Amino acid sequence: PQKLFFEATFGVMGKVAKADGRVTEQEISYAREVMSRMNLSDGKRREAMALFSKGKEAAYDISSALTSLSRLIRFRGDLKQMFVEIQLQAAFADGEVSQAELLVIQEVCSQLQISFSDLQQILQRCKAEQAFNQQSYYGHQRGFVDQAELLKEAYGVLGVEESIEEAGLKRAYRKLMSQHHPDKLIAKGLPEEMMQLAKEKTQEIQAAYDRVREYRKAQR
Repeated sequence: PQKLFFEATFGVMGKVAKADGRVTEQEISYAREVMSRMNLSDGKRREAMALFSKGKEAAYDISSALTSLSRLIRFRGDLKQMFVEIQLQAAFADGEVSQAELLVIQEVCSQLQISFSDLQQILQRCKAEQAFNQQSYYGHQRGFVDQAELLKEAYGVLGVEESIEEAGLKRAYRKLMSQHHPDKLIAKGLPEEMMQLAKEKTQEIQAAYDRVREYRKAQR
C-alpha cells in the first residue's frame, strides 16, 4: 500500500493542479513544499516530480491510478481520508478550490468509495484549517488576531458547531486525533515519508481544540 499510496498521491496531485487548465506557481510550490516536508531523498523527490508531471498529462487516468490502491485500503477509512485531505490541500494552494478541481476530487472519492457527504465534511474541515492557519499566521504578523474569527474556524477544524456540549466536543477531538495518529496511519499503509504530514494534522487539531477550550474556560 505504501508504494501505491505514494505514486497515487503525486499523480493525482498533478491531475488536480491541471484541472482548471493551467498549473499555477502556487500549486507547483505546494507540491515541492510537500516533498520538502516529507524530507525526501533526491531520488524520491525526482520520482515524486515525475509522478506529478505525469498527472498533469491529459491521458492520466485516475481510475487506473487508484484501482489497486482502492482495493488494498478498502476498509481503511482513516487512510482514505488522509489521501483526500492531501489532495484538497493541494487544491487550496492557490487560495480556493475551483469547480474543476472539485470534480477531480469527487472522482477520487468515487474510486476510493468515499461518500459525497463524507467528502463535504472533509472539505469543510479543510477550509476551516486553511482559514485558522491564515488567521493565526497573519494575525501574529500584524500584531492583531481576530479572536472571534479564530474561534469560529477552530470549531470548523474540529467539525463541530459552536453550541456543542463539552462531552461532544471532546469526542470529536479524540476521534480526529485517532484518525490522524501517525503511527496508526503508517501501520495501515501510509508511506513513512508522509508521517510528517500526519503529525502536522494532529498539531492543527490540537491547536484548534486548545483554542476552544481556552475560550470556554474563560467564559466560566
